[in-house]
Amino acid sequence: MASTHPTHGRKGAREVSVWDPLVRLIHWGLALAILVNGALADGESRTHALIGYIALSLLAMRMLWALIGPPNARFSAFPPSPLRALRHARAMFGGDRRVHLSHNPIGALMVYNLWLSVLAIGVTGYMMTTLAYFGVDWVEKAHETIFDWLLISVALHVAGVAFDTWHSGINLVKAMVNGRKTIPEGKDIA
Repeated sequence: MASTHPTHGRKGAREVSVWDPLVRLIHWGLALAILVNGALADGESRTHALIGYIALSLLAMRMLWALIGPPNARFSAFPPSPLRALRHARAMFGGDRRVHLSHNPIGALMVYNLWLSVLAIGVTGYMMTTLAYFGVDWVEKAHETIFDWLLISVALHVAGVAFDTWHSGINLVKAMVNGRKTIPEGKDIA
């Protein structure tokens, strides 16, 4: 269960532990792997492949942690539901400012999208190293197209974090660094 205690910085605010160290390490590790492989590593290099395998390993650890980890890390804390995401968007634009301890329903969909994209990039990247698929055009195109989708998704993710930080008054980047959300006084938890 999330622990909560008063904060000293904001009158009436309370801090709630939401993301454990492993969740945060995997989040930032995947972000770094995507950045390095997309911007710095040559796509034909061993480094590119190694970073891809590291990203897949991080993803596998996160999937395991979503089964056995603490409550806020589990799949049940942020189930993927397009209907819930639509309801959340409607409520949010209608003035609802409740706080979600884990991901809100729109954020949950983005998390699953990002994870599936990383998995698909890893699978197609591995396929390109096999005799059966080496040099096969559609596999290379799929790898590149999914990576382009991942970059769009990351940009939308960052924009969503910025919007939700503004909308909720909770610094989500800080929460993903220190693992705690600072809930302003009077905010209801969804």
